[in-house]
Amino acid sequence: MGFFFIILLHHILTCFFPPQTNQGRQTTGEDRSMNKDPRLLGSGSQTLSVFQDSLDELEMDDYWKEVENITSSDGGGGGGRGEGEAQEEEQQKVPEEGEQEEAWLAEAGLTRLFDDSSAEEDSAVFLSTLTRTQAAAVERRVASLHQTLLRRRNRQHLPDVRDIFRPPEKTELNAEVAFSEQALSYWDNHQRLKVTTSLNASDDKLPNFKLLRDKTGQTRIGDLSPLDMKKVQRLVLVEVTALFDTAGIDLKAHKAVKVKAKESGLFGVPLNTLLEQDQKRVPGTKVPFILQRLMRYIEEEGLDTEGLLRIPGAATRVKSLCQELESAFYDGTFPWKQLKQHDAASLLKLLIRELPHPLLTVEHLNAFIAVNKFPTKKQQLHALNLLVLLLPETNRDTLKALVEFFQRVIDHQAKNKMTLNNVSVVMAPNIFMFKGFRSKVTEQQEFYMATNTANIVRLLIRYQDLLWTIPKFILNQVRRQNMESQRKLNKEKAVRKLLKKITTDRPHEKTIPEENSQGFIRVQAPQFSKVSMAVQLTEDLQAADVLNRFLSQDSLVAVKKEDLCLYEIGGNIKERCLDGETFMKDLCQLNPAAEWVIKTVQR
Repeated sequence: MGFFFIILLHHILTCFFPPQTNQGRQTTGEDRSMNKDPRLLGSGSQTLSVFQDSLDELEMDDYWKEVENITSSDGGGGGGRGEGEAQEEEQQKVPEEGEQEEAWLAEAGLTRLFDDSSAEEDSAVFLSTLTRTQAAAVERRVASLHQTLLRRRNRQHLPDVRDIFRPPEKTELNAEVAFSEQALSYWDNHQRLKVTTSLNASDDKLPNFKLLRDKTGQTRIGDLSPLDMKKVQRLVLVEVTALFDTAGIDLKAHKAVKVKAKESGLFGVPLNTLLEQDQKRVPGTKVPFILQRLMRYIEEEGLDTEGLLRIPGAATRVKSLCQELESAFYDGTFPWKQLKQHDAASLLKLLIRELPHPLLTVEHLNAFIAVNKFPTKKQQLHALNLLVLLLPETNRDTLKALVEFFQRVIDHQAKNKMTLNNVSVVMAPNIFMFKGFRSKVTEQQEFYMATNTANIVRLLIRYQDLLWTIPKFILNQVRRQNMESQRKLNKEKAVRKLLKKITTDRPHEKTIPEENSQGFIRVQAPQFSKVSMAVQLTEDLQAADVLNRFLSQDSLVAVKKEDLCLYEIGGNIKERCLDGETFMKDLCQLNPAAEWVIKTVQR
């Protein structure tokens, strides 16, 4: 019965939301043009720039020169590896039938949909917050896995789709529209803004996207507690899959295969291992010391060096420097003052390239490359935003440090001659080519990837301020999950008794604090001499104003202002560091049961 209902449900979804038929066709200039979307435009930018970039404009000569440099420098077994350090080349594996769907559902926290014995938390709350495109993405994977398991075991009990996907409540509204819903609307309407493409336009001209200021505050990666970030990543996985599904982009996912790699040192060491050995020295380190030191050295010695990142250092000298760094970096005896700028840049690129697994991960590398298949820059940025959120924390933090560094190089382009395009085409092969990769692709595939990977690096650099943020619709889904989970908890008698006992010590059951209901909030500040203050809510009161009131009354506080943040704690969120431009009255209405605490930023 469940199998036939899946077919029926799929037919209904197809009738209401027909798949786009543009897959596989050539993307034209008209296809790459964009709609004006008020959700992406700030108040100071009401129109998009008329410049529409073309991949053909990228100066690809530097890309192929960089590939030649990589090939020649790695010809002797890798610039950074010493004797006995050969690595296995096989790093990615195509999943077996059904394995990809099973892994995807498990990563989304939906194991119970195909395994009743799973000890995983109930999926009902998570599913109840999904949009129609997100639910359709889950339904496709459940149906596909259902058929695979039936073939594999002849008989397999799975939950009926009617038990999995209950109709959403009619009163539920998203404050922001999900990216996949916007993409669905795009394909339905098929309306595009026609722009004039100038072949002579500056290669660095890209639309000036800005996020519309949200009164409840922008949320950046690192602002949320680990518990809420776990929910974010589950939702992002479903949303990015729904987005690719809506555009008709079929992702050939791969899974990482364990490779033999060095367990210590600098070059050819896994990113996690680099961080672990650095965190033993300085707890809380998020970017490897060697990467930080190379970037800082290049900046200190001058970003005006012509051809920085593009002109390679001498191969033999770079190899010798690698060996010297391996032995002298941590004891502080490496002669930094003798290091040339171009050699330092070559070491930086080698460090990234020699990672046993690519910085963008084997699992998500194909998805990053496939971003180019989306027809508009807006959709490409939506996809990149979600993929950045999906990266493991160590990879995401390291990538952020790199793109920030690349931007500082570009800021000096008047002297170093390194524009956005120059940096992108030079860095693309270093970021996307990992061990064993080039031997597994055809020449035609390699040419296809050249402009595509360069464009991805370009977008990562150009729009880094947008890509490292958490979309509001995802955060709203997290809030609803937290509220649903709390509501479900309160219905259980045993838990209710426990909560009743706890409330004698913690007044957590109050829905709306008394002061809040009277137009005031109580702000706690443990590190200030005045540890608590009642603050009146006004229409224009922002989080930064609250922080300034405490600072103006306590000049002896030892912490710098930039290291302090007003936090939203409890209610429908676990913990969130507030953007200084958050309007407090609007946020209090969204989360009336929250507590407000000033403390040191936890990043």
